[in-house]
Amino acid sequence: MDEYKESLTDPEKKEGQKSDDHAQLPELTGIDMISSKVVELENSINQYKDQLLRKAAEFENYKKRVENDSSNIIRFANEDLIEKLLPVLDDFERSFEALKDARSESESFIKGVEMIYNKLKRVLDLQGIKPLEAVGKPFDPELHDALLQMPSADHPPHTVMQEVEKGYILNDRVIRHAKVIVSTEPQSSDEPIPNDMSESD
Repeated sequence: MDEYKESLTDPEKKEGQKSDDHAQLPELTGIDMISSKVVELENSINQYKDQLLRKAAEFENYKKRVENDSSNIIRFANEDLIEKLLPVLDDFERSFEALKDARSESESFIKGVEMIYNKLKRVLDLQGIKPLEAVGKPFDPELHDALLQMPSADHPPHTVMQEVEKGYILNDRVIRHAKVIVSTEPQSSDEPIPNDMSESD
């Protein structure tokens, strides 16, 4: 009889255990779901954070480019005007040479023209215009246009012997190359060698 009772109570116990297990399962599943959702949200946050950092870096680079472009526009805004004024400066310099060679007695006229010339030079200087130093320098196609090559015993080869027209820079940018005559190795003939160094014209 006791065995029968035990056999009856055992299934009841088992059923009770099963019901307890079922009661716990939904709770564990709910925790797992919450944990999974937390991980998913953390991944999303990290993804959005990464995108935000990239966008911030892109914007910073864009801002620097815009600032640089704006700065260059301001610095070189007068480039066209200045290029048009340079031939006037050339004419002044040629006039001085002609007056000196003629040994004109009109000193006051020469001084007056020289004052105008110096005034123009000061205006250009304030705009960032500087003449290129060419004579005696090695030939540089970034700075010079070689009109001729001539043999010379007094200059190393590929050196600027003579400046035919001055070159100028505007705020470190070449706006007019210097037109020059360049030395070569001395030869028996004194005839000029056709230019093959110039990269322009």
